[in-house]
Order: sequence, then structure tokens, then C-alpha cells
Amino acid sequence: MTTTAAPVRLTQFAHGGGCACKIPPGELEDMVRGLTGVASPDLLVGLDDGDDAAAVRVEGDLAILATADFFTPVVDDAYDWGRIAAANALSDIYAMGGRPVVAVNLLGWPRDVLPPELAAEVLRGGLDVGRLAGCPVAGGHSIDDPEPKYGMAVTGVAHPDRLLRNDAAQAGLPISLTKPLGVGVLNNRHKATGEVFAQAVASMAELNDRASRDAVAAGIRAATDVTGFGLLGHLFKMARASGVTAVVDAAAVPYLDGARQSLSDGFVPGGSQRNLAWVRPYLDAGVGEDELVLLADAQTSGGLLVAGEVPGGTVVGELVPRGDSVLVVR
Repeated sequence: MTTTAAPVRLTQFAHGGGCACKIPPGELEDMVRGLTGVASPDLLVGLDDGDDAAAVRVEGDLAILATADFFTPVVDDAYDWGRIAAANALSDIYAMGGRPVVAVNLLGWPRDVLPPELAAEVLRGGLDVGRLAGCPVAGGHSIDDPEPKYGMAVTGVAHPDRLLRNDAAQAGLPISLTKPLGVGVLNNRHKATGEVFAQAVASMAELNDRASRDAVAAGIRAATDVTGFGLLGHLFKMARASGVTAVVDAAAVPYLDGARQSLSDGFVPGGSQRNLAWVRPYLDAGVGEDELVLLADAQTSGGLLVAGEVPGGTVVGELVPRGDSVLVVR
């Protein structure tokens, strides 16, 4: 008689999942405050405003972008987790208006608990997304870790005068979002119940390459991606750094199917609640608490948040001159 082993639920081997396991934004800002590094006239983007990647000019029309991103399992399927983590790491390069040119793996694995075949599936997922992005995945680093973790360090290139930055938003511009929200509450439900949400996996594994190229081609100068700090958290960082107020039309924000039901059923990541608590002192809200929680939902591999209009994006608000609040939700 043969038996089939039950599938391994990777999310049960980690205390959090995906970008929802980030250190809370307020704590992180306190931690890195004053760590400006070595001053250099060639450092175009550093720690100052918490942008998506570092940017260094190496010659007249060439800037090198560098980033690293990794997290605990956001889904139970090892291959899908690899794809999602790779797309998320590459997104930091796209959010800066760049093109990824090489990536290396970052892997933490509880080798006495989980089989190496599962780790190989995670890496295969990352490799396949690297191929899709035209970005070679060349080696990396691994450690024996009590919790599984995976991601990438990515190097990209961009024109130094056409970078997308989070401190370059201007009043009078619309705010566009290129992916729907809701993966945080859906992933939290998946971790708790094992239910699989194909729409969430597809959204997280989708690259932000086209949106990035379209934004640069349109002459847009300000963007970021929506990940662990939620739409409100990342928009707050952009508006604060740019000296403007961001006005969000809550009714215009798109959500994945099932997100509102998962919120109603109580599947709210702790990271989403911390995001909302962080921005609340700077927020003028004309909507209910449930709507605010969804707007602060901790995303993993979310879309780009752009100061301008891009094909395929949804206009979810506008930037106005700085008022009494940095964020307004109506």
C-alpha cells in the first residue's frame, strides 16, 4: 500500500508572511535615522526619503540601481512563493524607472525541517521570473535559518535624468495605481485556512516592467511601489518627501475579488493595522475604518503608485499643494 504525503504548508513555518512581516514603518525610520552613509556627489538616491533603491551615477548617462528584498512565505506553494518574491525584488528597480540587469538569490532555509527539494522549487520560481524579466539570476547566498526566507538582491540601470523618485511628486498631478489592492487580507486568509486565491497569486507574480517603461516614456518623475506599508503608507512617504498633500478617492481604488469579504471575516494582517496607526496623525479621513484598513493593507509585490497617468493604471486621486494634512481620504 502506498501513501501520499500531505503537501507542506510553507506559511505555517513563519510567524508572518510576505511584505506584511516588514519591520513597522515608524520603527524602521527611527532605526535608520541619521545613517546617511558616505557622502558622494555621485549618490543620486540614498537613505534620505526611503526610496525603493539606491542610485549611483557611474558616468554621464548611466546610473546603477541597487536593492535587496526578501521575506517569509506568503503562499504555501514553493514555486509560487519563489515567483512572487522575485517579482517583488525586481519591482524596486522598476519603481525607480530602471531595467534589472542581474540578480542574486537570498535564501534562508530550515534544512532540518523542510526538504531541499522544496528549496529547489522556490529557487526555480525565482529563476523563471528572472528569465521573464530578461534578468540573469547568477548565484547568491544561503543560510540555515529557523524560518524559510527568500528574495533577491538586484542590480539595475537607468538614465540618471529619468529616474522615478518618491520625492519628485508635484501638485496638480493625478495619482495612478497599476495593480489592485487586497493581497494582504487574502494572504492572511490563505495562511489561516489554506484557501488558495489564484487572483492574488497572479497579481503578486506579475512584473511591473511595462508600467515602469510607460511611466518613463511619459516623462513621469515620481513613483514608488506599493508593498508592506500599504497604499496609505507609501503614498504618505511620497507626499511627505515631495512637500505636497495626496488626496485619495476611496471609491476609485480597485480591489481583488474576495478582499472585502476577507476583511469582513476578520483576516486583517497585523502589518496593515500598524500601517494605519503610523499614518493616522497625518490623515484627514472622510471614510469608515474598514475602508482605511483596506487602504493600509500590507501588500506583497503590489503595483506602482505613480504621480501621473499611465496606460493600464487607475487614477485613484490627485496631488494638491500641502495643506493641514499630508493625506486626505474622501
